[in-house]
Amino acid sequence: MFILSCEDEKTSGDLSHISYNPQEYVLNYPDHFPRMNIPADNPMTKKGVELGRFLFFDPILSIDSTISCSSCHDPSLSFTDGRSSSIGVNGRRGGRNSMSLINIGFIKNGFFWDGRVNSLEEQALKPVEDTLEMNNTWPNVVRKLKIHSKYPQLFREAFGIENKEDITKELVVKAIAQFERILISKDSKYDRIEQGLEKYNDLELFGQKMFFDVDPDIPDAECSHCHNVPLSSSDDYFNNGVQTALNLTDFADKGRGVVTASEFDNGKFKATTLRNIFFTAPYMHNGSMSTFDEVMAHYSSGGLDSKNKDPLINDIAKKIWENLNFQH
Repeated sequence: MFILSCEDEKTSGDLSHISYNPQEYVLNYPDHFPRMNIPADNPMTKKGVELGRFLFFDPILSIDSTISCSSCHDPSLSFTDGRSSSIGVNGRRGGRNSMSLINIGFIKNGFFWDGRVNSLEEQALKPVEDTLEMNNTWPNVVRKLKIHSKYPQLFREAFGIENKEDITKELVVKAIAQFERILISKDSKYDRIEQGLEKYNDLELFGQKMFFDVDPDIPDAECSHCHNVPLSSSDDYFNNGVQTALNLTDFADKGRGVVTASEFDNGKFKATTLRNIFFTAPYMHNGSMSTFDEVMAHYSSGGLDSKNKDPLINDIAKKIWENLNFQH
């Protein structure tokens, strides 16, 4: 990891003497994965990904140069931060749990827990100006990048700009989005089984049958309705009983409903990936569950009550109870 600091403003902004030779960055992932949609105006290049990596780990994006993207999306924690809610500049605490960025490039229906933006590029715009995160302004970020001793050259090599004055917030987020698209989990045991390289053991096979409801003699755990293969996530939004609300307007965090302006969407959130699940605690949009055992107990109990809770949550509790009665 490299951290670049602001220094040495140059008198001339001309960058045309620096070589610009874009080379495609080829994404490799298994055939059982969906195809990743790459925007036509932001093709993947080696230098673009390199620039995005620098920017992702550099606190230069925050107002006081203390918070980077990686502060809330730590690679060692599958790009989460281990907290119930993230901490921004001056110790300000956000309102939601930090989502994993693994396989984020495959998402097709909204980013953030509530899906309020439609592309990775749009997503990368938001934290900089969020007062609970980086609390900066884009004009200030761009100013710091223009006078930096290294970044103008990196932007030239990535995007072919002629002058450091051509650095824009649009290019910043394009680079970050390119880097985020390479964060692919593709070599789990599930993936190797799909490729015919391994097999489930007996316990795993039993769990697989429950997860995907492939055996009528084994109760359906209802997992795959919200956590679809191969990414173990969904582009849809659900109320999974994490919040209690007597009325649809009573949710402490209205989630998707704020985006759609539909009361029935209040309390709904994106179903995130289960990949690397044991690295991404605490769980749920509010980080309210510290362990995976708590998650399993939550779904087994049927969750908290609200008018638009997904009916499958109640089915889970019912089926588990029926199965226990059958076994005893």
